[in-house]
Amino acid sequence: MKEFAQLIDAYDLAKADGNAMALATVVQVDGSAYRRPGARMLVTQDGRLTGAISGGCLEGDALRKAQAVIFQQKSMLVTYDTTDEDDQKFGIGLGCNGIIHLLIEPLDVNQVDNPVELIRQAKLKRDTSLLLTFFSLKNSKKEQIGTIHLTQGSQHFGSLAKIKQEFHAHVLQEIAAFEHPSSRIQCFEQLDELSIFFELIHPPLQLLLFGAGNDTLPVAQLASILGHEVILVDGRKALATSSRFPTVQRIIQGQAEEVVDQIETDLNTVALLMTHNFDYELVVLEKLSQLLLPYIGILGPKRKTEKLLERLQAKGIAISADNLYAPIGLDLGAETSEEIALAIFAEIAAVVRKRKPGFLRDKPGPIHDFAL
Repeated sequence: MKEFAQLIDAYDLAKADGNAMALATVVQVDGSAYRRPGARMLVTQDGRLTGAISGGCLEGDALRKAQAVIFQQKSMLVTYDTTDEDDQKFGIGLGCNGIIHLLIEPLDVNQVDNPVELIRQAKLKRDTSLLLTFFSLKNSKKEQIGTIHLTQGSQHFGSLAKIKQEFHAHVLQEIAAFEHPSSRIQCFEQLDELSIFFELIHPPLQLLLFGAGNDTLPVAQLASILGHEVILVDGRKALATSSRFPTVQRIIQGQAEEVVDQIETDLNTVALLMTHNFDYELVVLEKLSQLLLPYIGILGPKRKTEKLLERLQAKGIAISADNLYAPIGLDLGAETSEEIALAIFAEIAAVVRKRKPGFLRDKPGPIHDFAL
C-alpha cells in the first residue's frame, strides 16, 4: 500500500504539471522474477519513474516503451523472457530465469476511473478491494483492455465497457464468487482466452503502539518506512507528542481505561504493548482481548506476561495464546532498540502472512510459493 500512495502522489504531481503518464504493471510471471504480479511503475512523458517493476533491470526498456504508449495512447503487453541462460542478449541482464509479462497503459487524467483513480478509491476505506486487470497473451500484439474495474464490498467502480457485452455477466459472476485468500490470475477460454488478474488490495497494517518512551521511537520510524499506519497511545502527555513522533497518523493521550475504546480495529490491526507500565498494560490487555486482532505483542520478560495473565485470570478473564506474542519479536539476538524494532516487525510480517520464519537458503524451491 505504501507503493500505491507513492504512485498516487506522483500521479497528482504530474497531473498538476500537465505531464502525460503511463502505468506499467507486472500482470503475470512464469518462473522466477524479482517482482511479482501487482508491481507497478508510473512513467511520465519527461521520463520520471515512480515505483519499481524489477530490481532495476527492466526499468530502462520499460521507460522507452511507456513513452511510446503515451505518444500513441494505446496500451501494450510486453514480455521479457529471461529463461535463456544468455539473457544479456535482451540488454537487461535479469538473471531471474523467468518470463515477465508487463502491461503498459496510458493514463487519461480526465477519466474518473482510470487505473490510478481506481487504486485511489481502494485506499479510501479500510476494506479489502478486488481490482481487475484484463490482458491477452493470445492477442499480445493488440491493444490491451487493462485495469478497468474495482469492487469494494458491495460497491463497484469503473466500467466493463471495454470487454464484449456477452462477457459481462460471466465476469460479474466471477467477481461475486471470488473467495480466494490471495490474488490470482486466470485465463478464460470462454472469453476468447482473455486473462484476468484478480488483485486483492488490503488496507495498510494498522499498528496500535502503546508506549511513547525512547525505545518506541525506532518502532514508529520503521513502521513508517514499511507503510504501516500507527496510532500512538500513552498516558504521558509530555512524551506522546507529534514533535517526538512526526510519522504517526494519530496520537491518543489518556488513561488505560479509556484509550482502547477510542480506536476502531479490524483484522489488519496489530498491537504492541511497550509502555513499561504494568498496571497500564493490564487494563489495555484486558480490553484488547475482546477484539479480533491477529497479533498482540508484549515487551518484556516472560515472567511479566505470566503475571499479567495471572491477574486477568483471577478476574475470570482468559486470554488466548493464539495471538499473544511475548516476549515480543523474533529471536535475532537483538540488543539495541533499533534491532528490537527490526525483530518485532519481522515477527509481525511472519504472523500476518502466516509464514514460519527461517533462512531462505534452507527453503527448497523458489522464494515465493507461487508466482501468480
